[in-house]
Amino acid sequence: MKKDLLSMIDLRDEVALLLDMAGNIKEWLRTGQTYGPLRGKTLGMIFEKSSTRTRVSFEVGMTQLGGHAIFLSPRDMQMGRGETVADTARTLSRYVDAIVYRAFDWKVVRELAEHATVPVINALDNREHPCQIMADLLTIRERRGSFEGLKLAYVGDGNNVCNSLLLGSAFVGMNMTAACPKGHHPDPELLEYAVHAGRENRCKIEVVEDPRQAAEEADVLYTDVWVSMGEESQKEEKERLFGPYQVNSSLLACAKSSCMVLHCLPAHRGLEITDDVIDGPQSFVFDQAENRLHAQKAILARLVG
Repeated sequence: MKKDLLSMIDLRDEVALLLDMAGNIKEWLRTGQTYGPLRGKTLGMIFEKSSTRTRVSFEVGMTQLGGHAIFLSPRDMQMGRGETVADTARTLSRYVDAIVYRAFDWKVVRELAEHATVPVINALDNREHPCQIMADLLTIRERRGSFEGLKLAYVGDGNNVCNSLLLGSAFVGMNMTAACPKGHHPDPELLEYAVHAGRENRCKIEVVEDPRQAAEEADVLYTDVWVSMGEESQKEEKERLFGPYQVNSSLLACAKSSCMVLHCLPAHRGLEITDDVIDGPQSFVFDQAENRLHAQKAILARLVG
């Protein structure tokens, strides 16, 4: 039976396994060992939104696993001209071995998965970004060895990255405090799920509105853009509202001296994060970006291989 990755919830029981796989795959690549479980397989990639890291890491990852990736823009597909999502899913399933979908609407991703007979992987929608969070967890584990007792502070918009990060933290037993302004909190349903999962794994998952409270004694300080793709009309309002949530040297000083700084990129320097922090010695942002490749290769190998 095929398995989809639409939400971090789909990985609840496999996070540790996938992190182990990703670590091994990264080491094999570093030492020149060949690992090609997807030889002869083809990945179809539907991207409604622009992308740098997600598109390149999936295409390169598929090649390194021995397979092939096809980029599909809705502008070039019949789905962009009125063909139903269901018909697109049924057709693509006859050609490719898996579908990666980067979409504006999470409900459409689920509709595609419902009608596809091959695995569907969520490469970002307006509710979650599970592939990013697997790379984040891999980066943290590489530097800290374990999640036990760690505190991750997320500062900014309670967006798709924040939603998936709450779930991922809960699943690995890492404490997480998200600081988001009123009206921009994470999805309440996913937050409730994460809080309950956190209790089961003996960690605390919470949302506050004070960024300094969240950053206090944090082991990881994480932020993301304030204005997500498709929200450009809210730019001025959000930049005014989120000003106090900037990750700068003052906020970083509230965290532990050994605190890691993460950002899923692209970064709007001078807005959600300052140059001195993202380029500073505590930043592991580009290790995090690299780990998109290794984490997604593990996901592809698991779901497609």
